[in-house]
Amino acid sequence: MSDVVIQVRDLGKKYRLGGQKRLDQTLPEAISEKFKGMLNWSGRSGWRIEKDQGNEFWALRHVNFDVRHGEAVGIIGRNGAGKSTLLKILSQITDPTEGHAVVDGRVASLLEVGTGFHPELTGRENVYLNGSILGMTRREIKTKFDEIVDFSGVERFLDTPIKRYSSGMIMRLAFSVAAHLEPEILVIDEVLAVGDAAFQKKCLGKMDEVAKQGRTVLFVSHNMSAVNRLCQRGILLVDGQVAAAGEIEEVTSRYYHDVNQGAQTPQIDLRECRSRHGDGELEVLSVELLNPYANNFAVSWDQPIRLKARIRVNKPVRDVTFAVGCRTLDYVTVFNVYSNNIHHTNRVDLSEPGERDVVVSIDHNLNAGFYNVVLGISSGQRVCYHNEMAAQLEVLDIGEQEYHDKRRGLIHCASQWSI
Repeated sequence: MSDVVIQVRDLGKKYRLGGQKRLDQTLPEAISEKFKGMLNWSGRSGWRIEKDQGNEFWALRHVNFDVRHGEAVGIIGRNGAGKSTLLKILSQITDPTEGHAVVDGRVASLLEVGTGFHPELTGRENVYLNGSILGMTRREIKTKFDEIVDFSGVERFLDTPIKRYSSGMIMRLAFSVAAHLEPEILVIDEVLAVGDAAFQKKCLGKMDEVAKQGRTVLFVSHNMSAVNRLCQRGILLVDGQVAAAGEIEEVTSRYYHDVNQGAQTPQIDLRECRSRHGDGELEVLSVELLNPYANNFAVSWDQPIRLKARIRVNKPVRDVTFAVGCRTLDYVTVFNVYSNNIHHTNRVDLSEPGERDVVVSIDHNLNAGFYNVVLGISSGQRVCYHNEMAAQLEVLDIGEQEYHDKRRGLIHCASQWSI
């Protein structure tokens, strides 16, 4: 018997976009215009139906994938990529226009905050109402009621109408009901963004627990750290189609690469870059990778990173320190290096206006992936120049010791073993 619990084949969903409407239109005019849009006189052939293809929008098209029992799958993509539409189809909230999706198992969906909650009912009453909508029996709800309330943390307000709850409180209660349904498949859209950091951590722990119990989790989020932590596989949607599918680190890396693409030439002009700031006494005009691989802003994992920055001195500046930083694409700092060492030597005085080249070579132990390069120039406590996204560096898993197995983590470490 196959362990595939979700099978999607050639799935598509089409919507018809509404046109601009006149506010002063009378009822007869509206009816006449409606029929004119549907029918068109074609002379000798009489009336014919005319389809308006220009107002059609495909939210999903030709989507194919399988999800196996017990997998935690992250579905990622930009806003409007079709993630929520896909989850609504899998949750049987809406029907596809073409293709089919087969879901084998009990599904619990948490797609929007407070879905199935009645504002005039109390929190206690809404637990029973929402649990019934999700498919729980009254006996199941009664058995798990204390666990649901304890997890949500809204016990003090349980007999208060939820119209007086904050959106975060409603989300906590809604997630708690869905998480305790014990479904075979748990479908969660981007709802954790409403909760505070402590509750987000609690929710991720619960979803991790659900996944380890052998249930299937579909998780949509823009929080790539949470997706990488929870999921083993990922699906990247771009314009309603599957652009990548596979191991979660590879899929999230592809997502970040698509978002940040455009900085992949060996030399990058920074004069029009919007992510820079500073007092204007010093400027970075361009940054160049001196040892690029395949004519891109990329190096092998066993090569040093050799950068050259062209700077322009607008005013004399004393006691200058240059800095280069490396961040992951979700803004986790990997390292920072500075031109002055711990003894505060190698500081530079730039007394003559004009252009200079600053070159740095950085030995690193980065694993393969994409990273943002940060450039900074300071004078004492003053920030002369700072750019959080000066370039995007790709570290490649090639070189003298090519690894065929994907190494996990941000860095690789040399080690010696003995038995």
